[in-house]
Amino acid sequence: MAIKQKLGIKILMVALGALLLLIPCIGCAAEEPTPAPAPAPAPTPEKQVIKLAELPWDTAMVANAVVTFILKHGYGYETETIPGKTIVLWQGLRMGDIDVQLEVFPQTQLKAYNEALNEGSVVRLGRTYSTTEGWYVPTYIIKGDPARGIGPMAPDLKTIEDLPKYWELFKDPEDQTKGRLYGGVPGWEAEKSTNIKLETYGLDEYYNMFRTGSDAAQIASMASAYEKGEPWLGYYWAPSWPLAKFDMARIAESVPYSSDLWEPDRACDWPLQDNETGANAKWLKTADPEVVLFLARYFTSTEVVNKYLLYLQETEAEPEETAMWFMKELEDVWTEWVPADVAIKVKAALP
Repeated sequence: MAIKQKLGIKILMVALGALLLLIPCIGCAAEEPTPAPAPAPAPTPEKQVIKLAELPWDTAMVANAVVTFILKHGYGYETETIPGKTIVLWQGLRMGDIDVQLEVFPQTQLKAYNEALNEGSVVRLGRTYSTTEGWYVPTYIIKGDPARGIGPMAPDLKTIEDLPKYWELFKDPEDQTKGRLYGGVPGWEAEKSTNIKLETYGLDEYYNMFRTGSDAAQIASMASAYEKGEPWLGYYWAPSWPLAKFDMARIAESVPYSSDLWEPDRACDWPLQDNETGANAKWLKTADPEVVLFLARYFTSTEVVNKYLLYLQETEAEPEETAMWFMKELEDVWTEWVPADVAIKVKAALP
């Protein structure tokens, strides 16, 4: 009997021990499960270099320098400028070798321009500034300049049709029977147009066209007359630093520009050309929308371009230096192109 009791007690103790193993420890913290390793972050896609067409004149180079600085410091994009001539760069834009061209003058390449737009290879993003050209006189010729003691010399000179009665004012020193009109440089399209206009309007009876040997010589003739307060009549265009430095009045024409009248007789006013920003259509499909919006908003105006061209001329600055001057001195212009947070980053990066 004693043996059976001992055996029963032993069996009971084993059973209780097994039961206690199944009961969690009161007050003991539950063991945290081992966390799974976090997935590796997805790699940030590399930003593509934006390829800009660089035309061989000051306005295009300054524009590229401004846009390059904003793209780098405001949006984190590097750029590559690709130099070349007008038609070659336009073809590169059509083919996708170039992403963006900041200065597109449709009138200078109208056939190729229309072909690209019609085939959908190039998209117009917006207008940047307008160019004007024509015949100019110093404003004091018409209005006088009291500060310099100059009275009006031709107060009724308003249009090209008024020029016959003022030929003696602009008398040609080499031919006292006619006036002199500085028509530009041989080979310029403008020199050709000026010659045609003289014949179309019958002005060749009153004026000789004087052809200067270079753009510098054309400017020098204007500057010399202006500084002396003398008469000067000739061709030029804006934006340009001479028309920013000298107060010149453009001689209008009573007939507005018309392509039908312009060819072949130039029997109307000079065309007003809008300069545009163009982009390759394929590039646009993958481009950063914020960058595209910035490029579409990029706009300067003729007056603004005149200012920085004058600075570039008078200081002999490089285009990049001129771009920095523009961004510091004309901050109200470029900050309209970008959001406030981008403008803050760009301003902080200015030297």
